[in-house]
Amino acid sequence: MQELVIASNNSGKLREIQQLLAPLGIVVIPQSNLGVTEIEEPYSTFVENALAKARHASRVTGLPALADDSGICVNVLGGAPGVFSARYAGESRSDERNNQKLISILKNQPDRRAYYYCIIVLVRHADDPQPIIADGSWHGEIMLEPRGEGGFGYDPYFFLPELNKTAAELPMEQKNLISHRGKALRKLSEFLAFTKL
Repeated sequence: MQELVIASNNSGKLREIQQLLAPLGIVVIPQSNLGVTEIEEPYSTFVENALAKARHASRVTGLPALADDSGICVNVLGGAPGVFSARYAGESRSDERNNQKLISILKNQPDRRAYYYCIIVLVRHADDPQPIIADGSWHGEIMLEPRGEGGFGYDPYFFLPELNKTAAELPMEQKNLISHRGKALRKLSEFLAFTKL
């Protein structure tokens, strides 16, 4: 079994990543189990933030590392909150406050189209000159009232018209098939099926 450290302390992300990589025989270890602290995410792009997190986790542990940087992007807001999704309402992080801020901004907007975007970066070692990078997006719109008990982050407000459900109303297996993170991880797993970490 190959061990891979996940550069995240987000329990929702960890569950999704573990479920999607398990069939490849990869043992996913949260960075907190190995004493890796979170680092700042100072960059304005998803890929730079994910790469910095992956390199840091690999440097501290000596293991291959995977990092995800993702967020929700609202068309009428020019892609905001984007890379600032987790801290949209400021520090300390709060899904509830982030959602409240987004809904208050969008309440009088007729166009509430949005999409989740995810970048996943895998480094085989801290100085890997060829990091593996995969991305995925998931399109929907923002509802003004939450629905569903599952998921995390903006999921209760992220409505999928073709399913007439929010992301928070989907079973984990279905979400993983169609979500931004699921799409990115499938691209990554296709690559991993033919290469060694």
